[in-house]
Amino acid sequence: MSKGLPETRTDTAMSELVPEPRPKPAVPMKPVSINSNLLGYIGIDTIIEQMRKKTMKTGFDFNIMVVGQSGLGKSTLVNTLFKSQVSRKASSWNREEKIPKTVEIKAIGHVIEEGGVKMKLTVIDTPGFGDQINNENCWEPIEKYINEQYEKFLKEEVNIARKKRIPDTRVHCCLYFISPTGHSLRPLDLEFMKHLSKVVNIIPVIAKADTMTLEEKSEFKQRVRKELEVNGIEFYPQKEFDEDLEDKTENDKIRQESMPFAVVGSDKEYQVNGKRVLGRKTPWGIIEVENLNHCEFALLRDFVIRTHLQDLKEVTHNIHYETYRAKRLNDNGGLPPGEGLLGTVLPPVPATPCPTAE
Repeated sequence: MSKGLPETRTDTAMSELVPEPRPKPAVPMKPVSINSNLLGYIGIDTIIEQMRKKTMKTGFDFNIMVVGQSGLGKSTLVNTLFKSQVSRKASSWNREEKIPKTVEIKAIGHVIEEGGVKMKLTVIDTPGFGDQINNENCWEPIEKYINEQYEKFLKEEVNIARKKRIPDTRVHCCLYFISPTGHSLRPLDLEFMKHLSKVVNIIPVIAKADTMTLEEKSEFKQRVRKELEVNGIEFYPQKEFDEDLEDKTENDKIRQESMPFAVVGSDKEYQVNGKRVLGRKTPWGIIEVENLNHCEFALLRDFVIRTHLQDLKEVTHNIHYETYRAKRLNDNGGLPPGEGLLGTVLPPVPATPCPTAE
């Protein structure tokens, strides 16, 4: 009996050393499908109508940035896109005056209402990009502006007593204007888009497409797509963000056929076959902006406004903003912006430096 006692103690001690098996993580149960033949009407389908009414009351924000070389018709195209004078807000400006060159980043807000739905549209005009002899650090002001809007939203979000509805000034879409050279992209274009594609949704457009023949336009579009692919530049809609097969099929067609959109912008109306149309008058006739046989403006408008506007906002919030937010909080030790580990104030994420481009 006396010999059995130590053995019992040894067994007990050994059993204490053996780690207990870890419990397996709980796996969420798959939703059980219920027969659609319900006993009566519930009203689940009214959620869409509820959301519609809510949106119509509060409205929504959409912020679009235009970037590109001066003289490519950026302001004119945005005016054409929203069928109103939204790119300039000056009491003295009218249709007969020429739009002055942009000299600084300037955000101009408008409220557009259609069918009872209100949209607060903000157009961010940018400097005459690439116009100087020395274009070193050319995109820093633009990238800085984009990051500042993320920072502003983040500071509001982490407040203890934050607003019920945080004002959204984040850039949801960046229209990048490519000069219709018919040859290839400039090194400056590639470097600029390479940096901006990491922080914003870029949609490349070929400006003043009426300066090229149909064959030149088709070849140039293919060449631009190839150059963007070779240089690893992801434009919107990005492949990795396709949610399902339907999205992938639709977006693949846009990526492979439509991008970059070859467009013509005009805010002047002309009489064509008894109808008033927006267009550009040439010695050979009227180039109709919304005629798909003349340019791809209608495709761009439908893409930005009628089919992908909400997705542009969601990708901005869920991808670009979340990337900024995670980096910002990680750099700050998990604390809200402006509160360092020892009470130090941390600066916002700096813009990426830009090498000199020829």
